[in-house]
Amino acid sequence: MKLSATVLLLSLVAVFSWANMSAADEYAGTQWAAKDQVSIDQINHQPFHELLQKFVDADGQVNYAAWQADTESRTKLTTYLTNLSRANPNANAGREAKLAYWINAYNALTVEGILRVYPTTSIRNHTPKVLGYNIWKKLWLYSGSGKINLDQIEHQVLRKMSEPRIHFAIVCASIGCPRLMNEAYTADKIEQQLVTNTTDFFSRQQNLQLDVQNKKLKLSAIMDWFGSDFGATTAEQIRKVMPYFPENVKTAVAQGGYTVGHLDYDWNLNAQK
Repeated sequence: MKLSATVLLLSLVAVFSWANMSAADEYAGTQWAAKDQVSIDQINHQPFHELLQKFVDADGQVNYAAWQADTESRTKLTTYLTNLSRANPNANAGREAKLAYWINAYNALTVEGILRVYPTTSIRNHTPKVLGYNIWKKLWLYSGSGKINLDQIEHQVLRKMSEPRIHFAIVCASIGCPRLMNEAYTADKIEQQLVTNTTDFFSRQQNLQLDVQNKKLKLSAIMDWFGSDFGATTAEQIRKVMPYFPENVKTAVAQGGYTVGHLDYDWNLNAQK
């Protein structure tokens, strides 16, 4: 019995050691000396814009295969992430520049994470709840004198900026997400870009469905998971996003009496076919 218990214990230690090694953190960008860091206002997003133009179509689908195979473009993304790292998140910067920076950082880091594991069918293949490498938690972007992961960018930075439309701009590499626009967000265009992509989001059947006969309105699971960012009650949440609904849906919902439900989320990769 003692020998069996010892063998079992050693086996468990080996398993957990292997799991920890396989769950090693990964990094993007580089660490910059404090004297070389700059304000978020000074980060140039044009390189990311050019990559999105090259590998993302108007529907938000990504040609991951071509991007991964293109050495020059892989290097260009690496360089862009390195430049993102140069920004000191604590330095003074305009709100619009911060929104654009962090949305681009989230999207670029997600693309980087997928390219590192591609080919794959879903980001959920790489987000285990217990053991193993998790793109959302273990892929870090160096940021000023520290580091930040995708979970932190979303929940600790963007969601605290009181701009709920970020949920229609940040893209987790899934079909159920908002489309990945084939242009980078910029401070001077951020308002129009948020309007455009939020309107696009609710124009899609996968994100909004109206059953006039049974007076049911079904919305993306995003409005279930993050509904509180739009308002304290369902009615407040609907009022917040209704300006972006198609006209026929606005007209119907404005008449009242609709129940609200949520749609299944499609976690399949947003890859070009």
